[in-house]
Amino acid sequence: MARALPDVLASNIHQHITQSGIAPGTRLPERTLAERFNVSRSPVREALKRLAAQAVVAAHPDGGYAVAEGVEPVPEAQGTGVDIAGETEQTYLAIAEDRLEGRLEDRVTENELMRRYGMTRAQLNAVLRRMVQEGWIERRPGHGWQFQSVLTSSETYRQGYRYRLLIEAAGILEPTFQLDREALLRCRTEQDALANGGARTASPAALFDANSRLHETIASCSGNAFILDGLRRLDRLRRLMEYRKAVDRDQAERRCREHVTLIDLLLSGQREAAADFMKLHLHNAVREKTSD
Repeated sequence: MARALPDVLASNIHQHITQSGIAPGTRLPERTLAERFNVSRSPVREALKRLAAQAVVAAHPDGGYAVAEGVEPVPEAQGTGVDIAGETEQTYLAIAEDRLEGRLEDRVTENELMRRYGMTRAQLNAVLRRMVQEGWIERRPGHGWQFQSVLTSSETYRQGYRYRLLIEAAGILEPTFQLDREALLRCRTEQDALANGGARTASPAALFDANSRLHETIASCSGNAFILDGLRRLDRLRRLMEYRKAVDRDQAERRCREHVTLIDLLLSGQREAAADFMKLHLHNAVREKTSD
C-alpha cells in the first residue's frame, strides 16, 4: 500500500536536505519545495510538520521552517511506496526514453501505462502530475493523454542553444533588468552544493531542474516577459533530450561552479561581465553536450 503524499514528501525533503548539504538554519520556503517536487503547497506544509516532529526541521523566527541542527542522512532502506527520487523516478525516465525512441504513441491511456511500467494508479498519478507540470503531456478531453512536441534531434537541440545565446546574455543587459537578490542567493546555495559534490550523485532530472531554475531566475530579472517566456518554452521542449544524454559528472560539476561565478558577478553589480560570462558558459555547454 502506497504511503500518503505528505509522508512521501517528508522522506524526499529530508533526502534533499542531506544530499544537497543545506546548512542548519537555512529557511525552507513552502513555495520553493512545492515547485521542486511538483506538488501544491498544502502537502508540503504537512510534510514539514512531520519533519518538525522528527526534529529534521525547526520553526523559523520569521515563520515557516528551517533546517534543524544535527540532521542525519536518510537511511537508504527508509520507506516504501511512491518515491519521487527512487523507483518512480526510474519509471519517469523510462517513459521519457520510450517517448524519444518512438515506442509510445502520441495518445496513451492510464491503463496502458500502468500495464507497461508495472505501476499502481497512485504511482502513475504522481508521474503524470509531474509530466503535466513540465509541459510534455496533457489530458485529452474525455479520455486518455496526449504527448506534446519535444526536441528529438541533435540539430534542433543545437538550435535551442543558439537561441539561448541570443536571448540570455541580452536579457542581463536589458534596461528593465532588476536583480532578485533573494532568489539568486537561493540558487547560489543550491549550485554551491552541487559544485561541491552534489552533482556527483544528483539524478539527471534534479540537475536539469536546478540549472534551468537558475537560468529562468536570471531571465526573470531581465524584466522582459518575452525573454522569460521563450526560455521557459525551450526548457520544456529540451527537457527529455537532457535526460537522455549521459551525465558527465566532471562537466556537470564544472558547469555548477560556473553558475556560482555567474551569480556572484550579478550580485556584485557587474552586469556586462555577467553577460559576457553567460555567453562563454553557454558556448562551453553546447560544445560539451554536442561533441558526441
